[in-house]
Amino acid sequence: MPAAKGSGRRQPSLAQLRAFAAVAEHLHFRDAAAALGMSQPALSGAVSALEETLGVTLLERTTRKVLLSPAGERLAVRAKAVLEEVAALTEEAEAVRAPFTGTLRLGVIPTVAPYLLPTVLRLVRERYPHLDLQVHEERTAGLLDGLTGGRLDLLLLAVPLGVPGVAELPLFDEEFVLVTPPGHAPGGQRGIPRDVLKEIDLLLLDEGHCLRDQALDICREAGREDVPVTTTAAGLSTLVQLVAGGLGCTLLPRTALRLETSRSDRLLTGYFADPAPTRRIALAMRTGAARAAEYEELAAALREALHPLPVRVLDGDA
Repeated sequence: MPAAKGSGRRQPSLAQLRAFAAVAEHLHFRDAAAALGMSQPALSGAVSALEETLGVTLLERTTRKVLLSPAGERLAVRAKAVLEEVAALTEEAEAVRAPFTGTLRLGVIPTVAPYLLPTVLRLVRERYPHLDLQVHEERTAGLLDGLTGGRLDLLLLAVPLGVPGVAELPLFDEEFVLVTPPGHAPGGQRGIPRDVLKEIDLLLLDEGHCLRDQALDICREAGREDVPVTTTAAGLSTLVQLVAGGLGCTLLPRTALRLETSRSDRLLTGYFADPAPTRRIALAMRTGAARAAEYEELAAALREALHPLPVRVLDGDA
């Protein structure tokens, strides 16, 4: 029979809940211990103590693997929710204590990180010296999982995202430029019509990169439904080298153009006629984030710092 309120029943500790949540996620004591940075005996002891405190068996331990018991499956959901609420409480307390202090975990997509991070890092170093900025480079899907799950605080990526619970703070629009090997007809020209994209061999990034999807959308807007994909690349540097080797053409955002095309003298750049195809870059945060005012201030400071780059900086209402 459940104990009445105020009966003095022991309460589980946060350390016990973290240990159980890690085991429930990894279903392996060694991996869970590594994720928490603790020893396996300490982890096992914390889970056993939680089982004793709650009076239920949470895990089915065998010689080969760990399984959640029926009770463990139900309580793992509760434990995760409690830990998320504690993390939110801590985040709010940090925000109240002092703006632009503590840790800010920033996620950045690979097609933005090499070209914008110098500006971001310089701004943070000069204007927010007490902010501990931690940078994580991942593709869009991983970043969004990290943001909604609380692993990341703020994202720098291409929008629109259309994800419930995620607010966007637009920073700038930038044009796409056509990059071709020497001797390719549109290369080195200005005022290129978009319909040239109907005929050229277009090289793309691997699936999962938002830039790949944007390039395909641009082709569809130009009237091309199918883009044969015979060669792909994991990053823009490789993609550009494939172009230099004569395997095809590609589309680069303006912020990447100078760095990537400087690696080879066997490249030509062509600029589209207005309106040129563009992408929009923004900061993204959880709707109602405790540090929302700080993130908005950071976005405004970034817009100011981005003016020297070849982009169209947006105002905060864009």
